Amino acid sequence: MEKVVLVTGANSGIGLALCERLLNEDSQLRLCLACRNTQRALAARAALLTSHPDAHVDLLHLDVGSVRSVLTAAQEVKAKYTRLDYLYLNAGIMPNPHVDIKAFFSGLFSRNVINMFATAEGLLTQEDHLTSDGLQEVFATNLFGHFLLIRELEPLLCRAGHISRVVWTSSSNARRSAFNIDDIQHRRGTEPYSSSKFASDLLSLALNRHKNSQGLFSSVICPGLVMTNLTYGILPSFLWTIIMPIMWFIRIFTNTFTLTPYNGAEALHWLFLQKPESLDPRAKYHSLTSGLGTNYTQPRQAKESMYCMYKRPVHYYQVLNCFN
Repeated sequence: MEKVVLVTGANSGIGLALCERLLNEDSQLRLCLACRNTQRALAARAALLTSHPDAHVDLLHLDVGSVRSVLTAAQEVKAKYTRLDYLYLNAGIMPNPHVDIKAFFSGLFSRNVINMFATAEGLLTQEDHLTSDGLQEVFATNLFGHFLLIRELEPLLCRAGHISRVVWTSSSNARRSAFNIDDIQHRRGTEPYSSSKFASDLLSLALNRHKNSQGLFSSVICPGLVMTNLTYGILPSFLWTIIMPIMWFIRIFTNTFTLTPYNGAEALHWLFLQKPESLDPRAKYHSLTSGLGTNYTQPRQAKESMYCMYKRPVHYYQVLNCFN
């Protein structure tokens, strides 16, 4: 029976690279591109069909930052499919990023340069806004919309005798210091992207605790440092022209600079090939690229601070349920 795979944020970057790699692996699967921009989705579908003319590629209009769009899209998915094997939660935003230029150039010529590029710690803040639903935009797009989508698609994901997978695209910028469970939307902070990515790591842990017995398994990946539209929006274009040769040089000495969307999708593709029962629910799976250009995946354990929070009586999963 053909596998059904739904990918959010599939029209460009890591999402589109993942779709290409999945079709290279299994041309018989049924692939659903869930995208906010219809024109870009059509272009992505055309590109995939050019390289895989016999592929079955569907389109789904989905803005994960809008509750109404998520609910409508979920109804369409349930009407179209009788099963859902993989749900890749890849869509995400980093609105209005601000870089501490002084800290950036100071770090560029320091021993901390690799960590600075990999995590943006102490370097990057964002200005968040409210959506039409009254939610913080980054929280709604990067986390809550995906959580709501999972809940709405449970009839397809949690079927008797069926194993399904949820895979989150997280980040090395997912830091405990940016997250506060008493301010889950990050209304009072300046690092909503980092907070939302840490929250997705936490939510994946909770999903495994609540849903493994129903056949639903959740995993988290880190794509490494990838140059996508989101990344290029952080700095002015002239700075990227200066920086890119330095980054390609640094790549020789570190494995976290994956740089291309194809390389960044390595862990997403690797998880497609694994049996979920054999995976560690506390691990984050990292896409890595060696200095010689070899791609591979490496699991890294969640920090103890996250696991302690996961065991708290009031789980983040339960807090999010209050929004439904």
